[in-house]
Amino acid sequence: MKKKQIIAILMAIVMLIGVAACGDSGNETADDSQEDAAVDTVDDADTDEDVDADTDTDEDAEAGEDTEAGGDWTIAVVPKDEANPWFVRMKEGVNQYAADTGLDVFQRGPAETDAQQQIQVVEDLIAQGVDALCVVPHDPGAMEPVLQKAMDAGIVVITHEAASQVNCDYNLEAFNYDEYGAFIMDTLAEAMGEEGKYITMVGSFTNDSHNMEADSAIEHQKANYPNMELIEEDFKVESEDNPEVAYQKAKEIIKKHPDLKGVVGTSSFDSPGVGRAIEELGLIGQVFTAGTGMPQTNKALLESGAVHALTLWDPADAGYAMCELARMVLDGEEVGEGTDLGVDGYNNLELDGKVLTGQAWITITKENVDDFNF
Repeated sequence: MKKKQIIAILMAIVMLIGVAACGDSGNETADDSQEDAAVDTVDDADTDEDVDADTDTDEDAEAGEDTEAGGDWTIAVVPKDEANPWFVRMKEGVNQYAADTGLDVFQRGPAETDAQQQIQVVEDLIAQGVDALCVVPHDPGAMEPVLQKAMDAGIVVITHEAASQVNCDYNLEAFNYDEYGAFIMDTLAEAMGEEGKYITMVGSFTNDSHNMEADSAIEHQKANYPNMELIEEDFKVESEDNPEVAYQKAKEIIKKHPDLKGVVGTSSFDSPGVGRAIEELGLIGQVFTAGTGMPQTNKALLESGAVHALTLWDPADAGYAMCELARMVLDGEEVGEGTDLGVDGYNNLELDGKVLTGQAWITITKENVDDFNF
């Protein structure tokens, strides 16, 4: 009996150990299940958040379709250079367009006026993958290959001051250059009393707009002012889009031709440079200049009479209008005769081939220079 009792006790102990082990296993299983359930709950919550985020994104996209801009575009404006006050003012219009539309719009140009540097900027922007390029070419001919590369990459190309540009979707002009050149000549002729000898000045011999303006001014003079005479020997002087060069060359020309009475300026540096020379040589009221230039930069020259008048268009408006034209092309909107870009002077455009032309010129004199804050 004693032996059997011992065996029974041992069996009971074994059974108790087994029950305890089963209890621990059950608890571990329950704990694991609770942990798994918690993980599943978190995963489900993350999934719900993802769904909500996706829904928000869709809603934002739908809201974006209703905005004025119409799409999430990146538009880059490339001026001839970043330092020229003309293009500093243009950047104000570009920044305003970005603020008004919410699009990724910016201006980036070379540090100085140089065709190869400008081409490199365009190359970099192509590599960056922008949706549209708005370019003011220093040398339209040299720019053709890289603009073709941009178009081949599906980038919309808008140019400005480059009516002969082939590789672009559209070229936007503030006005007809023949008419603008004639307008400058009318302004200069008035100052000269419609008589005397004159020359023209351009930023460069490769600049389309400057040369068109100068040639049109000459043509207009020959047709309308018979008592004025072009000095054929130096009829077109190159200022290199540089105020110091314009100033120095003006002094040289005035000394070489003491009977010179007038200078047509086409670059924004030409008439101001000539005006400095006129002032320094004590020839105010004897030699006159009129042409493109910035109001506030040249206020003193206007007030002294060294510069008779400045003729120009607001570069900020041109920058804004280029961006809007690029946006219209990107969004597939119709562009043609009568197109309105929502900017004064660009709200009833004429279309000739790829060239869109506005009516945006203005005249600045000492009487109204304070009306312009740029």
